[in-house]
Amino acid sequence: MQRGRPRTDGIERETMTNYARMYRIGITPWEHYAHRAGASIAVLFDREEATSARPLGRALDLGCGRGHHTAELARRGWTAVGIDYIPKAITAAQNRDVGATYVVGDVTRLASLDLGNFDFFLDIGCFQGLDSQERLAEGRGATALANPGATMLLLAFGATRLRSWIGGTSQAEVEDAFPDWDVSSIESADTRGLGWPMNKTSPKWYRLRRHG
Repeated sequence: MQRGRPRTDGIERETMTNYARMYRIGITPWEHYAHRAGASIAVLFDREEATSARPLGRALDLGCGRGHHTAELARRGWTAVGIDYIPKAITAAQNRDVGATYVVGDVTRLASLDLGNFDFFLDIGCFQGLDSQERLAEGRGATALANPGATMLLLAFGATRLRSWIGGTSQAEVEDAFPDWDVSSIESADTRGLGWPMNKTSPKWYRLRRHG
């Protein structure tokens, strides 16, 4: 797969999500998290890489947006691929970073995108915004692309009464979507210095490992 060029295998979902609406009007609060929580995310990446073989393998950033985390994974030595179904976001990612491959596509249709297999998956706030069937579809797709022993870091809000707007999920829903993975750890996300909704939704990091 050629690095540094955007691909457009699957353009848009049939219905517009809150995520797409917010991109359309230019409100993208999740990008503030990428910057303000960068140090705490770096600790998680360091921990992940401490148990990974060298050279580092292939990483897939699910719902990558403008590619902030995808670019960081590439900088660290992963062969990084970012996927998002908002073409505008992928174009922005490509314009700011030539170290990764970016794909316009739907995380609920991963099997149709010919992406190859991966050793590491990152999902920061993507899974939590899907409905029940879409969560299962993302889980099936990631499982099909995962090498034995692959790992995933997934960040999600808890399931609050505002879930229909800001997203959220429960441990049971994560486990239902990834039955062929073990949830090896769950820890609260660092929300220091962050405002609503991060500080009111009990966000958690889930670490999963694909059965070998």
